[in-house]
Amino acid sequence: MSASNRTAAAVAAALLLPLAIAAGPARADEPVRPGAGSQAPGKPEKEAEQPKPPQNMSTVGGVLLGQPGTQVKLGTGAPVLPKELSARSWIVADAESGAVLASHNAHWRLAPASTLKMLFADTLLPKFTDKQRTHLVTAADLAGLGEGSSLVGIKEKQSYTVRDLWLGVFLRSGNDAVHVLTQMNQGLAKTVSEMNAHAAELQALDTQVRTPDGYDAPGQVSSAYDLTLIARSGMQKADFREYAATPRAAFPGEAKPGKKRETFEIQNTNRLLTGDFGIAPYQGIAGVKNGNTTHAGATFTGVAERNGRVLLVTVMNPSSKEQHAVYKEAARLLDWGFAASGKVTPVGELVPPRNAVPSARPVGGTESGAAPAPGRERPETGGPAVAAAAEEGAGGVGIALGVAGGVLVLVAAAVFLVNRRWPAAGGPSRRRRSRTAAPDPDVNP
Repeated sequence: MSASNRTAAAVAAALLLPLAIAAGPARADEPVRPGAGSQAPGKPEKEAEQPKPPQNMSTVGGVLLGQPGTQVKLGTGAPVLPKELSARSWIVADAESGAVLASHNAHWRLAPASTLKMLFADTLLPKFTDKQRTHLVTAADLAGLGEGSSLVGIKEKQSYTVRDLWLGVFLRSGNDAVHVLTQMNQGLAKTVSEMNAHAAELQALDTQVRTPDGYDAPGQVSSAYDLTLIARSGMQKADFREYAATPRAAFPGEAKPGKKRETFEIQNTNRLLTGDFGIAPYQGIAGVKNGNTTHAGATFTGVAERNGRVLLVTVMNPSSKEQHAVYKEAARLLDWGFAASGKVTPVGELVPPRNAVPSARPVGGTESGAAPAPGRERPETGGPAVAAAAEEGAGGVGIALGVAGGVLVLVAAAVFLVNRRWPAAGGPSRRRRSRTAAPDPDVNP
C-alpha cells in the first residue's frame, strides 16, 4: 500500500474509532500559559484581572451574537452547557445549516495566533493547485521569521514541493512554510492584502491581518465567529480537508550530494486529531487548526462529524490552569453540541460569503436577527456540482459531503491498520517521535 493510502486510511480510522490514550508525563512542549502576555508586571498571577468583552460588538449573524456573555436557548431535553468552560470566547455551530447552537462573546476581537493560518490557506490554496510544483528556497524566503516561531524545518538552498509546504503549514504550523508560500505569492504585502480581502468576502469582519502566519502583531485580531466562518469556507475545499485531517506525514530532510534524500516524520499539532500529552483523539474529528502565542493564549478551531451531523467549534484563550484546556473545552463543547442538536433554538447563524448572498437580501446575513431561509445555503447535490458550489463557498453542505463522503468512506480499508497505525494506549509506535522534527507543537512567543 502506498504511503498516501496508508495516511488516508489512518485518518479514516481516527475519525470513526474512538481510542483511549493513557495520560503521559508532562512534556517540554507544553503551551504558553493562556493570557500570559496580559499579566500586569509584578502582579501575582492569581490576582491578574481578566479583561472584559466590549459591550457593543458586531451583530453579523444575529443580534444575540453581538451581546457579551453566554448565549443559548435550551429546549425540552437539551443538556445544560458544560461548567468547565473558561475561554474568553467560544462558539458551537452546525457546519451544514450554519445555525449557531450557542456562543460566548462570539464577536470579541482577540489575537488569533496560528488559527489565522486557516485564512492563509483558504486564500492561497486555489493559487497552488499543482502539488508537485517545486520551489528552491532562498534566504529571502525565510527572512523576517519571528523569534521563537514554530517551524517545520525548511532549509535554504533546498527544494520542496507545494504539497510539502502545505503539510508544513497544517501539520507543524510552520511559520517557515508560510513565509516560503508567501514569497511564492509575490510577497508579504500582496498576501496580507489578499487575506484581508478574502476575510471581507467571507463577512469575517472582525478579522484584521497583519502577518500571514498569525505571529503576534499590533492590530492583528479575529474572533471566534470569524474563525468559524473561515474554517467553514476552508473545509469546503478538498485540499484543505486533506491537509487538515492528516495526522502525520514524511517531510524532506536535507539533500546531500550522491545520497538519497532522507525524510523525517512530522505530526499534526492538533491534539484532538492525533492524541498524546494526555489528550485522547476525539471521535469524528476532521481538523482544523490550533494556535498558541503569548498574547493570544491558546486558540483552537475544530470540525467533527457524528451520526451524519457536522459541527464546528472555536475556543479562544481559556484562563483555566487545566493542562491543554483549549482542547478539553473544545471537546466538551462538541459533546454538548452533538447532544443538544435539535433540542436548542439557534442564537444566530454563520452567514454566507457576500457572493452567495441573494441580491434581495441585505449583506450581513441575520444582522437584524432574522432567521435564515430553510435550505437557502444548500447547493445542488451530485459530483462536480457539489465541488463547484463548495469551492465558491456557497454553503455548508460541502463540508458535510466532504467529511462524510470524502474521508469517512475510507473506513473499510482502514480497519485492518488500526492496531498498527493507532495502537492501544502506551504502544511503542504511539510514542514514537522523529528525532529531527522540532518538538514545539505551536508556540510562538
